[in-house]
Amino acid sequence: MPTILIVEDEQTMQRLLTLHLTKEGFETITADNGEEAISLLSSHQIDLAVVDVMMPVMDGFDFVKKLRESSTLPVIFLTARSDEKDRIEGLMLGGDDYLSKPFSKGELLARIQAVLRRTYQTDRNLIHHIDKHIDKPEIFSLEGIQLNRKARSMKVDQIPTSLTVKEFDLLLFLFEHQGQVFTREHLLTSVWGLYYEGTERTVDTHIKTLRMKLKPYGNVIQTVWGIGYKLVDIE
Repeated sequence: MPTILIVEDEQTMQRLLTLHLTKEGFETITADNGEEAISLLSSHQIDLAVVDVMMPVMDGFDFVKKLRESSTLPVIFLTARSDEKDRIEGLMLGGDDYLSKPFSKGELLARIQAVLRRTYQTDRNLIHHIDKHIDKPEIFSLEGIQLNRKARSMKVDQIPTSLTVKEFDLLLFLFEHQGQVFTREHLLTSVWGLYYEGTERTVDTHIKTLRMKLKPYGNVIQTVWGIGYKLVDIE
């Protein structure tokens, strides 16, 4: 059973992360700052650390600097800061992923799953546990829309409707995080990848074509002016 170290000074967030992860079958250990987390590493077998950036005593960046002197333990940063400079710094220091607050339970679990699979791909027992306990819905439904993850298909009012690869990936991402607002930059990074060289207009163009293909339900994808987009139930 994978063990996750939660390094977070805000107690409400620490308890919430612990609740979500234990429900998914993970063991959890908590620390209030980086210094406390370092001391726990010598006495516990830990598979991954979820680390807040802004903490007293020793912040997340300093924790990873210290950690990387002797360990390759995978780390996912949590932060309220959204600047690209901060994300790059965290990754350059040795972080494996970066999650900006607020985030959904689904996104957190998906990122943990991805990092664990990359890091421990030869550990069949651990991978089996991940696949068993982090279940992703196969079919999403909203209004008259039905999206099938496994078949990578969509129906609108039971009529099959074709999507391009990125249209499907974008709509799936929005379904997985229904109700959550994402900037164009976040969508571009999450769907097209960190190193994609296109512009944020790419997101706008795909949203426009998705709305057309969703026909009477196109307004489930709402524009949040000055920020980006979210998927909502229009009833």
